[in-house]
Amino acid sequence: MTGRYDGPVIDPHHHLWDLGLQRHPWLQKAQVSGEEMVFGSLAPILRDYAIDDYHADAARQNVVATVHVEAGWCAAYPLEESRWLDGLDRSSGVARRYVAGLALDRPDAMCLLEAEAKNPNVVGIRDILSWHPNVTKSFALRPNRMSDPAWRAGLAHLTRLGLVFDLMLYPWQMAEALELVQAFPATLFVINHGGSPADRTHEGMALWRRGLRALGGEPNVRLKISDLVAYDNDWTLESLRPVIEHCLDCFGPARSMFASDFPVAGLHASFDEIYEVFRTVASQLSQDEQRALFFVTANDTYRLGIADPSDARRGCHV
Repeated sequence: MTGRYDGPVIDPHHHLWDLGLQRHPWLQKAQVSGEEMVFGSLAPILRDYAIDDYHADAARQNVVATVHVEAGWCAAYPLEESRWLDGLDRSSGVARRYVAGLALDRPDAMCLLEAEAKNPNVVGIRDILSWHPNVTKSFALRPNRMSDPAWRAGLAHLTRLGLVFDLMLYPWQMAEALELVQAFPATLFVINHGGSPADRTHEGMALWRRGLRALGGEPNVRLKISDLVAYDNDWTLESLRPVIEHCLDCFGPARSMFASDFPVAGLHASFDEIYEVFRTVASQLSQDEQRALFFVTANDTYRLGIADPSDARRGCHV
């Protein structure tokens, strides 16, 4: 039976920050310079974004738990973001688990990975690899880090510790990423933001489609369908639909999950608008497939351990 999903939602990708801590250089730089990034001006999000702010944005979407993804915390203060999150009131389920930020090729990466892994709330690591020759669109300082032996040593240690790796990259890096995920079959990779289809030309979108298709063929890769509006600022339901459908065609609902990327996605759409698109496009799928996209895949990937109420209704016990 099809129809719009109305069950519990896990949001596996959002951020929180307190600008008064002065720990987010990319936001601090934008405050001073007004410089734009790949998603345009950051002015609307140059403010504190706390758990209450997230609740206000997500209030109508039945979000029962979230995964906090590192928000560009200053690398000079490793481990500090996770400890800051530990000190927040997370009883509502917001930031139930964390994907911490850490450069895998820094000299002390092994010790820092071990320290993060000791925190039961930390389930993954993100080291952003998205490199672009235009510095305003680049999130990484240099290209080809996925092929660096020192970086790969960090990834191997992350895998031994049982952590997930959140993989944020551009489509022109997908060939290198394919070799990486094949070389590390024991690592669970989660591609961020649908693979970041930033080049909207015919050739750019074709490259994205081919790259995502190839990565979708690897069993140790999952996909977050998130913040597509960053790459399609004048979006409509019909402009986003084929992008989401290609994501689902490549990975299937069992290896895909919808995510908000708030507050960053709020630069171009409201929380409700984003989830309205998700619910509308997914409504053609079965209820079990929709449940995977909104709840099950994220619950499994990030080890949230939340019982699915729909299992109880079917007479199952977890």
